Amino acid sequence: MSPKVEIYTWSMCPFCIRAKDLLRDKKIEFIEYSIDGDEAARAKMSKRANGRRSVPQIFIDDRHIGGCDDMYELEESGELDLLLQ
Repeated sequence: MSPKVEIYTWSMCPFCIRAKDLLRDKKIEFIEYSIDGDEAARAKMSKRANGRRSVPQIFIDDRHIGGCDDMYELEESGELDLLLQ
C-alpha cells in the first residue's frame, strides 16, 4: 500500500516546485492543495502544520514532514524512502 502524500503549495513558489519535483522523481503520487491567496485554506494548513504558515507544507500518512528543506534533509539521511514505503 502506497503512502498518502499531501502537499500544500502556491503555484509560483520555487520551494513548492522543488518539493514536487523530488516527489515526482521518486515516482510518488501526491495530493496537491494549491492555496494561492486562500486564507481559509492557509489557516487549515497552518493548523495541521503546528502553526507553520510557509509553503510548501508536506504530510505523509497524516504525519507532518515540514517544508521543502525538511523533506530534502530526510532524503539526504535516507529517512524519506522509509516514510514513503
